Parts: sequence; C-alpha cells; structure tokens
Amino acid sequence: VQVKIDHLDRHPIQSSSAQAKMSPASKDAALQPSAPDLDILGDQVTIHPGGYVEPPASVDASERNLVEHMARFRESPLDFLREISLYVSGSGWRAYEDVIGQPIYYAGFSDNMKAMIMRTPMLQRRIQDLANKRVDVEEREGLFGQSLDHETQKSIRRSEIVSSLQGVALGLTDGMICKMESNRFIRFAYYSATQLLTRAYHQGIHVSSEEILRLRSVAETAAKNKHSIIFLPCHRSHVDYVSLQLICYRLGIALPTVVAGDNLKIPVLGAFLQHAGAMWIRRSFGNDALYTTLVQSYIDTLLQNGFNVECFIEGGRSRTGKLLSPKFGILSFLMDSVLSGRVEDAIICPVSTQYDKVVETESYISELLGQPKPQENLKDFLSASSVLSLKLGRVDVRFHEPWSLRSFIAEQRARVSDAKPSSGLSDPLSPQSRIRLLRTLGYKVLSDINAVSVVMPTALIGTVLLTLRGRGVGKSELIRRVDWLSARVRAKGGRVAHFAGAPTSTIIERGLDVLGSGLVGTIDDLPETTYCAVDRFQLSFYRNMTIHLFISEAL
Repeated sequence: VQVKIDHLDRHPIQSSSAQAKMSPASKDAALQPSAPDLDILGDQVTIHPGGYVEPPASVDASERNLVEHMARFRESPLDFLREISLYVSGSGWRAYEDVIGQPIYYAGFSDNMKAMIMRTPMLQRRIQDLANKRVDVEEREGLFGQSLDHETQKSIRRSEIVSSLQGVALGLTDGMICKMESNRFIRFAYYSATQLLTRAYHQGIHVSSEEILRLRSVAETAAKNKHSIIFLPCHRSHVDYVSLQLICYRLGIALPTVVAGDNLKIPVLGAFLQHAGAMWIRRSFGNDALYTTLVQSYIDTLLQNGFNVECFIEGGRSRTGKLLSPKFGILSFLMDSVLSGRVEDAIICPVSTQYDKVVETESYISELLGQPKPQENLKDFLSASSVLSLKLGRVDVRFHEPWSLRSFIAEQRARVSDAKPSSGLSDPLSPQSRIRLLRTLGYKVLSDINAVSVVMPTALIGTVLLTLRGRGVGKSELIRRVDWLSARVRAKGGRVAHFAGAPTSTIIERGLDVLGSGLVGTIDDLPETTYCAVDRFQLSFYRNMTIHLFISEAL
C-alpha cells in the first residue's frame, strides 16, 4: 500500500481512490514542483531532500520519488521564489493552522503564559515564604528598631521584598519560556531547518508509518482530554530536536516545548531557537529556591494546559554512542506534576533517533581524549556550515507506543510496600519510595528507547571492522559478516534499517560512502577490494549503538 501526504490536516491521509476524485485543477496543482514532501511508503515516512536520487527500478518499484527536486535559486529562480511564496502565504499543509493540540501560535501567547506562571499558587507561596524569611533575618539584625510601628515597618518591608521577588521571577520567566507565538515565524523556521537538514542528511528522515499513525491517534485523544504528550528522546546530536520538530510540523501535531540548556542561549541563535520552541534552563539550579519553584510552575502550567513537551532523558548528548544513565532533574519535575495531583495526566512517548553519521563525532572524540568542551557560539555554528555539503546518509526516528504517566505511577505505587491499595496518587511517598519510583520511570524510558531503536548500516560496518582487531576484510567477507550480524540483531529482537529491499552490497557501499575514507580505509592493489578501520575511536561510536543487544553474551 502506497500513500502520499499532500495536504496534511485533521484527515491528511488519502488513499489512491481518494486521490482519483481530485479535480483536474487540484491534480495540476499537486504535480507542480514543491518543497520537500513527507511520503508514507510501505513502513516508512520520508522527508525527501533536494537532490534526492531515485532508487533504481530494479530495487523496488514502489520506492519511487513522489516529489520533484527542491528548487535552487541558481538553477530555477522562479520555482525557488514560488516555493518561498508558498510558505509565506501558508499554502496547504504549510499553513500549520489546524494542528492537533492546544492553541499556541498567536500574538500575546508569551504574555499569557507569563501571567499564568506568575499566578500559580506554588510560586506565590514561595515568594511569600522567601519574603518572610528575609524579614525575620532583618528583624534579628535589629533593622526595624524598637518603635511602636514595628509591625507596620515589617509589613511595608515584606511588601517591598515581595514586589522585588515578583520582578525577579518575571524577568527569569521571560528569559526561560518558549515564545512560539508567530505562525509565520514557525513556517519560516520549518522551511529553513528543512533546507539545512536535508542537504546534510541527503537521504532524508525516515519513520515508521505504523508508529506515525498511532502517534497521531494518541495526539488527537490527548488534545480532546487536554493532556500533554511528553516526548523523551535519546540524545546523540543537536539534530535530535530539529528532526522531531520537523516531523511534528509535517504531521500537523502541535510542536513540543523543548527543554534546552542555557549554554545554547547565544546571541541571535538563542532568540531564534526560543521563538521556535526552546525553553531555557540552567545547567545547575544550585540552592536557588525561587528558580527551582519557577521551573516547576512552568512545567505545571504547560502540562495543565495540554502543551506538548520534549525533554532529553539522558540530559546531555552521548559522546560514546551508548545510552547514558537517565538524568532525573526535569524528569522529577514532570513526575511531581502528576504525582502531586496538580496535573491530571500526561502521555509519555519515548523516541529513538539514529543516524548513519553524527555530525559531532569528531568533537566528541576530542572531548573524550581530555580536551575541554568548547563554549557554544555563533561563529562556530556558522563555521560548521560545511556540513551542509556533506552526504551524511539518513536519520531514523522511531516512536515507542505512548503510555499514561498517571497509570504508570499508580501501577508502581501498588508495588511499593508503604503504599496502601486504596491510596491516591497525591498521598505522600517516603523519600526512598519517591527516588525508587523516579529511577524506575527513567530506566523504563531507556528500555523503551532501546526496544524501538534501529541499527544503521554504519553501525553494522563499524562493529564488523572493529571485531577484526586491526586486520582488513575483503568486500565479499564484509558482506557475509554484515548479513550474519544483521541476522543476529534481528534474532535478539533488534531492528535493522532497510533500504527498500536493496542488496547488502549496495547498502554497504552507501554506508562506506557516508563513513568516508577518514574512518574506513580502502586497499585496492589486492585481488579484492579490502577495507580496514582507520579511525577506531569514531567507529566505536557507531559500534556502541549495537552492543546493548548482546549484553547477555558479554556476561
């Protein structure tokens, strides 16, 4: 079954019979060159890049390119300007107006969000508590004297402190919250990100159609119940949140608010990201009680109003290719919102993002060898634009079946020894039980991510080459070993990326082309082309994407 998404609205997926009923004018419009489309072909969805090379007919006739190439200004300036106008005017699915989720893209949204956060009882109690503590300190220091209007002085001083703290909280809120209030800006950001991403990852973004249809169904139900979807992806690259935003935009799902470290809040780029969905938080909260309460109040407000959220379960990017242990900071805030009863429920959606090649692996190796991590800045970002001319293969994004956070907590509490069978979610847990519940939540998400992760061809090639311990391998033997390893991965319950039924030799050639001569060397003056590992450090990053499947053998 082959389905193409042309105009994605509440009922975006049309079968071939539905398309046959289109008017001639609509058919002519559909045949016009357009920006990259997202197609559902068999069990995958692809955002085709400009310059996408259609696979040979001998591979799989159904895997044909259903969209025209992205217009380039030098090649076809009129078509290029036409595509720009489609995004400016919001033609068809590009309008991004009838999205699945709560209304967010309107002028004044940021001001409304700040007002809701400032009104939260939790934040108001914290401000009053901090003001009272400060007044008590000043009283012990004798700053109010012994006059008859002692209490009046304290009351006036308390009001001054409250007003000052509210001003501080408002300023912190303005710098923290995402400001996705311009639909036109979102369209511009989508177009720009698609141009950049699909030029670097020339084989596009692939997802399972079954998972996408399930996600849309869950999103529709969540929107009716005013529940948020909390996307919890693994973190390999900065491209992670870009690819997820692109998928949500193209599928008509409300973009999530992305929890991001304020190290990315750099001039120009930081403002762009904040208006495209990023919320900034400090890397460390320390003992700042006001800031901690402010973050919790913002999380509560997002979840109470059904806004989607994206948070990286590992905290930072993995420098080794392995899943890192879960970080419990933001995860604790999310769980506390539901556990306390302030939020009725939220939907957890673990996400796996895998790459043929990760842009940052070279810098990862430098950091692992002891070099300090450089501070992000716009100059380095612009100097990295050379990656746009690379062919980095494709990105595979997989969505685990979403599940209810409230149901998970209720199930786990039933197993906790100090929880009564009839106790509610808001009943207090002991500190030990709360930590145990939080750890269980974190590791369940990691397990779900591993369950849907796809092993890429570069990971298979890297694993085979590194098992040879410095020896080379002929092409025919490399094909045999990759086939064997693929079978072992599937036997262990893992998934292997497929390329429309292409033979293993073709897939290996694509993988070697993506890895490049800097990682895999070629010896040509032998009876058969022979390959060997050149940069074992970088290859280990891709090998590590497979080792979780063979833990039992390692033990």
